[in-house]
Amino acid sequence: MGNPKLFLCFLLFSLLAGHKAVHGSSHHHHHHHHHHHHHHHHHRHSSHTHEEPTYAFRATKLFVFGDSYADTGNNKKSEASSWKAPYGITFPGKPAGRFSDGRVLTDFLAKFFGVKSPIPYQWWKNANSTRLKYGMNFAYGGTGVFDTWSSDPNMTVQIDYFQRLIGESVYTAADVRSSIALLTNSGNDYSDHTARNGSLQDMPAFIIKVVSQLAVNLERVYALGVRKVAVAALQPLGCLPHASYATSFQKCNGTVNSLVSFHNQLLRQAVDKLNNETSPSTFVIVDLYSAFTSVFESTENSTFENPLKPCCVGVSSDYSCGSVDANGTKKYTLCEDPSAFFFWDMAHPSQAGWRAVYSTLGPNLDQL
Repeated sequence: MGNPKLFLCFLLFSLLAGHKAVHGSSHHHHHHHHHHHHHHHHHRHSSHTHEEPTYAFRATKLFVFGDSYADTGNNKKSEASSWKAPYGITFPGKPAGRFSDGRVLTDFLAKFFGVKSPIPYQWWKNANSTRLKYGMNFAYGGTGVFDTWSSDPNMTVQIDYFQRLIGESVYTAADVRSSIALLTNSGNDYSDHTARNGSLQDMPAFIIKVVSQLAVNLERVYALGVRKVAVAALQPLGCLPHASYATSFQKCNGTVNSLVSFHNQLLRQAVDKLNNETSPSTFVIVDLYSAFTSVFESTENSTFENPLKPCCVGVSSDYSCGSVDANGTKKYTLCEDPSAFFFWDMAHPSQAGWRAVYSTLGPNLDQL
């Protein structure tokens, strides 16, 4: 896979743009995009003759499952830091249930498909039907494919909720067919496992379990009728501020990242296998690992002075971003300009961080 970044663009393009896929690696064409469509049809068909042409597919809904990298407001207000100041300070200007100062991955992907960010599941009964037509977000911060310290629903239960809404005809089969799903698994299973077991030695065996459960979930979303299923690769956990804290946010933890690479390798194999079993191929990896890494490495033209350093941190290890003491005194420090920081807190990108990741996921995304 010569250049993983170009390969990813190509994947995203074939997923999302059908016949425009060939532009994945040729940015210099994009300004006369429209002139090229017809010339390129034959490329697609030459390799996909047995498949129904996928270029007619246009997602009108986004269904999201996962954790805080995707959650836009499902966590309980009383419990989650995502509902406390200073979260949401950039967008929408107050805490609104996102684990960031502003928009997160879900919001950027919705923008990419030209739909509004899907409504969080916990609000859907109060929503008017126009909000429902963009899909729904079932992701809960803190959750994993298995149960974690969080009391919120794990991914299996999130998919149960989706299945129930289909059963109740909130979404019809046609709705589901014209939708895309995003699944994120950003490491809560692993942090929960290490917190309980304290050792990394049985980690490889546990990673195998996590990825095979993730694959079961992907297959299940497909079986419910979703025709395009995107799954996030695991980001470099060893570069999150709580891992680089020990080096004063100077260095990523290589041991942790090699375990992450193992997760991603298994995920790649699982997704290849699922794609071999579906026609046209349905499953796509959104490679957050490469995207985060390339943002960290492109420091010379970057707005992020030290990409590993977070904007908002607790005053000591007893506190975190958003903490206040019994008297309501802030127990965190906040940077002056969140847009100059890739990370918002010890685990989550800022809106500017997500925007940088989004633009790295495919140089031509904005041209689509």
